[in-house]
Amino acid sequence: MAASVPETAPFVRAAAIATPGLKNFPVPITSVAMQMQRLIYGPLKAATDRGPIRSLENRPFLIVIDGLDECEDKDKVEELIDSMLTFFDDNPFIPLRIFITSRVEQHIQSRLEVPGVRLDNLVNHCADDDILAFLDVLFRDAGRQNPVIKAYVQRRGEWPTSREKRKLVQHIGGSFIFASAIFKFIMGYNTSKQDPSTPMDRLPLALKMNPGLDGLYVDTLARSEHFPHFFNIISTIALLRAPLPTSGIAEILGIDTYEVVNVLVDLQAIFQVPGTDDTPVTLCHTSLRDFLTNQSRSGRFFAHPRHHVRLYLRSLELEHMLRSQRPGRTIRTRETTPAIAYYRRFSINHLEDGQDFLEKSESESAIELCRKTLDLDPGSPELVDALADVISRRGVAYRREVEEAISLYRQGLQLRPLDEGRWMSLYRIADTLIFYFEFTEHKGPLEEAIDLYREALILQPFPNPDSWVIRLNLSEALKCRYKCTGVMADLEEAISLGCEALELRPSPHPDRSISLHNLAASLRDRYLCRKSMADLEEVISLQREALELRPYPHPDRSTSLQWLAVSLGYRYRSRKSLADLKEAISLQREVLKLRPSPHSGRSISLHNLAASLLDCYQCSKSMADLEEAISLQRQALELQPSPHSGRSDSLHNLAFFLRDRYYSRKSMADLEEASFLYRQALELRPRPHPDRPDSLWGLSKSLQMMFQATDTLSYLQEAIAHGEELLQRHYPAEHEYRVKALNHLASSLEMLCNATKKWEQGDLDRIQALREEASGLSVSTSDT
Repeated sequence: MAASVPETAPFVRAAAIATPGLKNFPVPITSVAMQMQRLIYGPLKAATDRGPIRSLENRPFLIVIDGLDECEDKDKVEELIDSMLTFFDDNPFIPLRIFITSRVEQHIQSRLEVPGVRLDNLVNHCADDDILAFLDVLFRDAGRQNPVIKAYVQRRGEWPTSREKRKLVQHIGGSFIFASAIFKFIMGYNTSKQDPSTPMDRLPLALKMNPGLDGLYVDTLARSEHFPHFFNIISTIALLRAPLPTSGIAEILGIDTYEVVNVLVDLQAIFQVPGTDDTPVTLCHTSLRDFLTNQSRSGRFFAHPRHHVRLYLRSLELEHMLRSQRPGRTIRTRETTPAIAYYRRFSINHLEDGQDFLEKSESESAIELCRKTLDLDPGSPELVDALADVISRRGVAYRREVEEAISLYRQGLQLRPLDEGRWMSLYRIADTLIFYFEFTEHKGPLEEAIDLYREALILQPFPNPDSWVIRLNLSEALKCRYKCTGVMADLEEAISLGCEALELRPSPHPDRSISLHNLAASLRDRYLCRKSMADLEEVISLQREALELRPYPHPDRSTSLQWLAVSLGYRYRSRKSLADLKEAISLQREVLKLRPSPHSGRSISLHNLAASLLDCYQCSKSMADLEEAISLQRQALELQPSPHSGRSDSLHNLAFFLRDRYYSRKSMADLEEASFLYRQALELRPRPHPDRPDSLWGLSKSLQMMFQATDTLSYLQEAIAHGEELLQRHYPAEHEYRVKALNHLASSLEMLCNATKKWEQGDLDRIQALREEASGLSVSTSDT
């Protein structure tokens, strides 16, 4: 101050000489409040009393006190604030302002909530624009200095692009420290000189970086874990769909607000805790939610998905309590507390997220409570829907219960002839009808569901954001009908609706990845029908974007990885680009890591990787690839004991892989095991199973090979029997595989004649007829 405001210098010097203890060196003698009084307030007032301070040019002198909450002695902090306020009360026109930054600690806030102090909460300010400006400056300077970036920009234009910078800002989540760390990583400031990667290579990797705050989270949370209700409070904040104030969190948990504040007051390094009970509690960084919902990272602080059940059940209790106080009266959301308003919007989400952990007794209690609440206001469509929600999502849903849920949803619809929530009733009925269709395989519910989705869309036209979920589910329903009927118009409409749904979820909307996945699946179905490479290229592009939006530990990352790998496999089989196959294998290995046993999707992931390794073997003839493929397929089979629905596929695939190894090693053990596995697969595929022809072909082919290796006639006779069934029952004249089946049967019959030395005219005529038909079909196919 003496340097900036020279008029105060003599007074500062005099105070320091008169009271040497103000220097607090080497041992503190005086308080900070005393120092401020003697070295700041007194000299500034004395200078002001002499007349205007010209060096200030009619502007106040500003003092910044940063991190006031970090001072451990709370009594001295309170003394400092009290002396400050007293000085300003006595000298309201003094040209001085004090700017304090601090977390909202109770001992600080209680002192500052007085007239003359302006309080501002950073929770109400988003740092994204500031971080974007920060990154703009850093990248602009780097572009001027880094020759690699210069050369890249000259050839390809702007780097990073605006879209890439927006993704970085979204990933950074408001933390300047993390923004700085990400920039240093991209520029390679901490990498070895031998690292060949460029900033352009490292930018996509930066989007997968963990902020590195796990240690901070553990240390900070440990401060409060001994308080009552700690784990329930932390789990609630982590799992909420929208933030709630401390009073709302308390109401949800059935505790007092002060108990929530007591837990959070020492956690302000990671939570934004407002100074009032009606302002939402938020996270300082988005990675905190990822940390709390990932058990391997958070350990004892893990917010278990079962807590969704508690939140859902509590919502029913709160609604029942409110209705009991005002029976028969319509209660609008604006008349309720923040907790009840939240639950009316999100209770179904907590039911869905926790339904895998909903015990039978809890489900029955929820249904009973919903019925009691409905009795208090039988004309409430919201209460009717709430009862239907829990009935339709029971841990074990029986047909009768699904039918009751549909009936209740219809009742709710009748109570909403012109209600703004009518579209939601239509949507819920349609959704439950789709489940009923999957449960019963009756076509009627699917048709009605499609009609109801269409009616709901009329009430929520494009581009209404609520129409997103209707378009998404109608697209899925139409795709389902396409798979039943093969009508391309349904698939085309499904794709059109998928495009509209994607448009309603622009980046960085959290649901964009769902729309990308849905549209990619529809386009993949069209590709499989028409084999248009343009469709497949778009599928891969959409899946890559979805994968970028699902970084580890996103729960759907393994799904995106798997489907991108499948699509790359399609492209490899079309173009034979080894790069596609290698990328698919790399993605599938990551899927396996994300699906450890007993993950329900591990068996299919093992099979997919095995199939890609077989493709690799057929290209490179590396036995290591084939051996690994067989090992993986055996693991998949072990995970599918009878009566698992996928067991026949694993049996068939393992048999196929072993037959391939027989071609290379000529080991009869492989061929015998392959035949044994094909038999087991065939037993699990009785007529009219759609995959029975595949097992018949595989077994017949293996038996023919067994005969060639052993001269055992029974093998050949069984091979012929299976070949006859293929032609008579499964491969009619127009079937694409009829030609190979004709030739296979002809060769088997010829082997039989040679083996038995019986060349009867009927057999010769049959063999000739088979070969002539095969030849004619081959010519016809070639001409076509």
